Amino acid sequence: MKFVDWFPYYQDIRIQFGYSTETDQQAGEVLSKLIKRKALDVKILRRKIQGKRVVVIGAGKSLENNTVFLKKNKRSIKIVADGAVQALIERKIKPDIVVTDLDGNLRSLLEAEHNGAIMIVHAHSDNVEKLKRIMPKFKHVIGSTQMMPVKNVYNFGGFTDGDRCAFLAEEFGASEIILVGMDFGREIGRYSKDIVKDPKLKMEKMKVARRLLEMLSKRSRSKLFDTSKRPIKGYAHISIE
Repeated sequence: MKFVDWFPYYQDIRIQFGYSTETDQQAGEVLSKLIKRKALDVKILRRKIQGKRVVVIGAGKSLENNTVFLKKNKRSIKIVADGAVQALIERKIKPDIVVTDLDGNLRSLLEAEHNGAIMIVHAHSDNVEKLKRIMPKFKHVIGSTQMMPVKNVYNFGGFTDGDRCAFLAEEFGASEIILVGMDFGREIGRYSKDIVKDPKLKMEKMKVARRLLEMLSKRSRSKLFDTSKRPIKGYAHISIE
């Protein structure tokens, strides 16, 4: 997604949640410096995703009921959002790509990288100190931002880790995108993040993520599916049976 197309959506989000364009931009620049010697070329994402069936895995409550579905689709490329990584590792399922702002279980994130996952680490104004503390632990990463891209830090579109996974799959030409554990309901999945300090704020962010995925469905070149009982508008329901 071109930044000029994404920016109006970001502006609405920024106003809703009180974010600062300046501090979000600065976060991306901090990440750029931190990964200067460990940044991966985004061409690796094109080779991994283009023309493939991609399963986008969020940390919603339904994720725990989807283990059999995920194992049946083991040849699909699994793009996993942050906290959902822990759920997969506990069930002996390897993520192919991880999208994280480092809110999830760190041990699981590091294990995913050790097992070969491509790590997409996101910078925003609220996680700068965490980036400084944690980035030295990773060997190779691709950076992402919700503001203007800078060296080795890209803007693929999306707001939360979950919907960024879907935007990433679309950006690099997935033939199919299947949403798993992307419930956006009234309950927060136990793998969503280590500590949910403000459940109400979390729910508001999930509403925005759902709207963005609806927007993506109108622009997407991929076939779109959703395993949720309440599929997102524009996504065909697919049974997990």
